[in-house]
Amino acid sequence: MLVGYISMSDCNQSIPKLSIAILVVGTRGDVQPFLAVARKLQEYGHCVRLATHSEFRGLVKSAGVDFYPIGGDPRVIVEGFVKTQKILLTSWQDIAIQLKQLKAVMESLLQACTQPDPITGDSFRAQAIIANPPAYGRVDVAEALGVPLHIFFTVPWTPTCAFPHPFIPHISHRAGNWLSYFVVDILIWWGLRGYINKLRKNKLNLSPINGLLDTNQVSISHLPTTYMWSPCVLPKPNDWGPLVDIVGYCFVDLGSKYEPPQELLQWLQKGAAPIYIGFGSMPLENPEKTRNIVLEALKNTGRRGIVDRGWGGLATPDAQDVAEDVFLLTIDCPHDWLFPQCCAVVHHGGAGTTATGLKAGCPTTIVPFCGDQSLWGAIIYERGVGPAPIPIAHLSVESLSKAIRFMLQPEVKSRAVDVAVSVRDDDGAAAALDSFHRHLPLGLPLAKPEQGDHVQTVFGYLARFCCRFCAPLLGCFLSS
Repeated sequence: MLVGYISMSDCNQSIPKLSIAILVVGTRGDVQPFLAVARKLQEYGHCVRLATHSEFRGLVKSAGVDFYPIGGDPRVIVEGFVKTQKILLTSWQDIAIQLKQLKAVMESLLQACTQPDPITGDSFRAQAIIANPPAYGRVDVAEALGVPLHIFFTVPWTPTCAFPHPFIPHISHRAGNWLSYFVVDILIWWGLRGYINKLRKNKLNLSPINGLLDTNQVSISHLPTTYMWSPCVLPKPNDWGPLVDIVGYCFVDLGSKYEPPQELLQWLQKGAAPIYIGFGSMPLENPEKTRNIVLEALKNTGRRGIVDRGWGGLATPDAQDVAEDVFLLTIDCPHDWLFPQCCAVVHHGGAGTTATGLKAGCPTTIVPFCGDQSLWGAIIYERGVGPAPIPIAHLSVESLSKAIRFMLQPEVKSRAVDVAVSVRDDDGAAAALDSFHRHLPLGLPLAKPEQGDHVQTVFGYLARFCCRFCAPLLGCFLSS
């Protein structure tokens, strides 16, 4: 029997006030939308704890949301993620480092859902869990606690024929698109299977999962899922069923309380609106070379520019030969304050940065490094609000200069403003609250489902018919 969920009509009835653990693995851009959702959940009356990396403690606390630290270093995770996208250049050492980070994440999730606040000592036990897909171990912790699990994310992760998995972007066949999601799930399951089973046995008192193709522990296709982007930017594919909602971008207002340094304000007032160029949390193999490309492209096009340091060190305080028309931004500055000061933006294409640029009505050039960034770059181009994406490996003075000239066309700015109006009309956080309530089980706590995703079930049956001798050997090898 399938677990029942609250219908649309039931949402008008009283939803119990719950203690909710939000588990987020990733960068600042991954965390920020969850702050908007957390605040909306708190407004309803839920007790919310946002568990993420220690680096974002100040960000979470400043938003008025309870914080709990989880394992893993987001800088190492991102650097490893970028490296492992280059499959032919990935070393076993890179993979081992990434697995170690994910293991640290998994081992911290149970405490994040059950331990008292480390500062105040206030008790906490999750009655529901919201998580993003990289928070592996989420399914197992929810199972052990007997609580409902709801996936929230800014990146498409549900199988569809409309476009491929972000990890495998270069596919043009509809069947290949759909299959790519299961290929990624299987590869992740093979890499994490040993860690997950140790977690289940040693910390959660659960039975191990033996099937090599039984990917329910890492897949999200059988779970209620809420995507936090505007449907005017990427509509819901026809093959996503009722378990999946697209609610709009979830913005948290950081800019209204931001006090920019006088040096930046004075520079902005001296001339025309600049072009923002920054690559956020992405690592750069050669920051100086990339910076020189950026500076030369700004010079070629005669534009003022703000060059953001980011995690890759694109801008440094001691950079030489920087023109007066360029401002090197070496401090954190909220994009929702900065982007409205700019005439256009160039960035890596992270979901959060892309959303903020669209909301500000900025023509956008995306320089993708990995993952979903190529997808957002393609969408920006299709919407006519920016040029075709420029992969970081192909970034040059010529390609960036051409992109800047494209963005400065009046018709591109006009289309960007139209998109901004649609994006601003969305109330993503309110819709996210409704989505969470609508997918709550009819009875709490959640009973363990007796039937999972049909495709995963097929994979489970296939695993049982694998060679009796080969499968255990392969399993031992992949888990070692």
